[in-house]
Amino acid sequence: MSCSCFGALKVKRGESSAHREIVGSLPGNIKHFSYNELRLATDNFHPSNKLGQGGFGTVYKGILKHGIEVAVKTLSAHSKQGLREFLTEINTISNVRHPNLVELVGYCVEGSHRILVYEYLQNNSLDHALLGSKSPKINLNWEQRSAICLGTARGLVFLHEDLVPHIVHRDIKASNILLDKEFNPKIGDFGLAKLFPDDITHISTRIAGTTGYLAPEYALGGHLTMKADVYSFGVLILEIISSRSSAKANWGGTEKFLLEWAWQLYGEERLLEIVDPEMQGFPEEEVIRYIKVAFFCTQAAASRRPLMSQVVDMLSRNIRLNEKELTAPGHFTGSGEASSSKKGSSSDYTSNQMSSVPVTITEVTPR
Repeated sequence: MSCSCFGALKVKRGESSAHREIVGSLPGNIKHFSYNELRLATDNFHPSNKLGQGGFGTVYKGILKHGIEVAVKTLSAHSKQGLREFLTEINTISNVRHPNLVELVGYCVEGSHRILVYEYLQNNSLDHALLGSKSPKINLNWEQRSAICLGTARGLVFLHEDLVPHIVHRDIKASNILLDKEFNPKIGDFGLAKLFPDDITHISTRIAGTTGYLAPEYALGGHLTMKADVYSFGVLILEIISSRSSAKANWGGTEKFLLEWAWQLYGEERLLEIVDPEMQGFPEEEVIRYIKVAFFCTQAAASRRPLMSQVVDMLSRNIRLNEKELTAPGHFTGSGEASSSKKGSSSDYTSNQMSSVPVTITEVTPR
């Protein structure tokens, strides 16, 4: 009996020690919520309040006291990776404030519960608005789409160039771009983010992210620079313009991924065919410029991709792009290879495809 009691006590002490260790590693400048507060705010995490679900947990809409709306992100209680993401996300963005970044309101660490509380954004995610198959898409006009591209780019400039140390997000994609009531974009989900000191050129790291958005040099060798985010952003531009998902390989009537198809259309001088047919009355030259900027962002060699501040300049100013500097975009193949395709070459596309399924060479996180 005594052994049993001591055994139970030992486990309890272990849990208490782990709890203190987690809480002690978190910043003190954001609010700690009790689990009961968040349970009441979300109506006991009722399915009707569910906003979305990712690889590490579920997000619910909640209403705090005084009617404040929040997004409550619950993490898997038994996922070590989820706990790592939880700690990373809080420590990375607790002091970060920018109009194009989602604001962290607080967190909960109680028993096995690990919960993040964010500002609530009325129009959900860009993925939900443009690419969602389970809910009606929102027909955004060109002014809204271009503003989403520019706002997201400015958020990345802040992370890459204004903050010290710099931050590489590592998971820029449509489901991590949230939209407020005016459809202004805010970058969210910093669980995979990496701090990037000024005195290093790259980080060799475990590969994590979402297939279809992964830069070739990062997907194959874990060679991480800020240019990996630039690549992902280039793919995102194409999704915003086309309302098509980069993860599907059936565009253009063949087994082509979005980036491959767009590059083929560029070679055939038919770029406007990629534009969402539901978008009416758009400025053709400006849309074409945005697509070409996407190609600059997705160059096979990371060194050929622009900085995000240069991307903002190319998107916001009506300037003539130097297309002589534009080479084929790189993409991650299902065979575990990186490749680039010649301008407009169909044979290269069919033989060098990206994979929408995580492959063994990477530790890709499906989100």
